[in-house]
Amino acid sequence: MNRIEKTVWDLAKPVVEQMGLELWDVEYVTEAGQRVLRVYLDGPDGVDLDACEAVSRALDPMLDEADPIPDSYTFEVSSAGCERQLKRPGDFERFMGALVEVKLYSAADGAKQWIGKLLAYEDGAIVIDAGGERRFTKNQIASVRLRLEM
Repeated sequence: MNRIEKTVWDLAKPVVEQMGLELWDVEYVTEAGQRVLRVYLDGPDGVDLDACEAVSRALDPMLDEADPIPDSYTFEVSSAGCERQLKRPGDFERFMGALVEVKLYSAADGAKQWIGKLLAYEDGAIVIDAGGERRFTKNQIASVRLRLEM
């Protein structure tokens, strides 16, 4: 998490929790030459458009006042989604046993993408059951996302 994302996380977390929601992630990225700040939410019953709008309205003036981003940017608030990215140790613990999609920086046994049941997580390394146990180290993993079962 970079400095801007950490600052926004610290601003957003109490606001989101006060609304009975969970702050899932904050990302500050460049897409098509434009800077985008995204706040991702989760909730016990999911997150609807009204919840996203309420969080956006509450955070917008706080972001203007704190001014953590000197350049112009687009601000978005959305649900973490069913196929959300897992990043923090708690994310992996929470979804142990779930189906995940692992994308690698370089191919392992001829594949850069692996789908399997999450079996273990330790210090950034994961083990999945993909027709047999597969272990990937933190340095191999580009991303891990939940995957809906079809």
